[in-house]
Amino acid sequence: MTTYHHGDLPAALRAATVELIGEKGTSGFSLRQVARQAGVSHAAPAHHFGDVRGLLTAVAAEGYERLADEMSSAIDGVDDAKERLRRCGQAYIRIAFEYPGHFAVMLQRDLFDTEDEALLTASVRAYEALSGTIEMVRDQLNPNLDVDQAATFCWSAVQGLVILSPNLDSVAYHQDTKFTETAELVDSFCDFMINGFANTPTTP
Repeated sequence: MTTYHHGDLPAALRAATVELIGEKGTSGFSLRQVARQAGVSHAAPAHHFGDVRGLLTAVAAEGYERLADEMSSAIDGVDDAKERLRRCGQAYIRIAFEYPGHFAVMLQRDLFDTEDEALLTASVRAYEALSGTIEMVRDQLNPNLDVDQAATFCWSAVQGLVILSPNLDSVAYHQDTKFTETAELVDSFCDFMINGFANTPTTP
């Protein structure tokens, strides 16, 4: 069991929750188990988060905050659209691989309160880091590019790589092809996307 620092009890409870998610999945634990994992009183999780849904909402918000911070930091000061898109993708997979427990919650909207203010603020920041990048792609390459649609394609594709990543080695082995690391695939994906966005037909 991990030893938690209780100077910030809510953070310790979120960390304990993520650890339990790694062991039991997103629905295989109780507040009592979270308290036991964190080494605190059984009443602590309910006091801070109310119920499991409230706790998972806080975990999802924390995940989006980390994602938004990483993406914003990665693209800060970058003026080339292609490089900025590449950095967005790399930042996304770094956080997804470093915090899989958070992502397991973030991708299941039925587990948390989608109207939570902290979660909405963080998720919008993450999306704006990507959409601002796509706006730069539009401005540099194609004035008729649909920014929201292109951002949706990018987010969906990179998340697809995250989900498929554990199976890629096996697929390469059985197909007798070279295994390519996910980070390299993100770079290749950016090339494909940039070329596609630049050549998207103009809207009539």
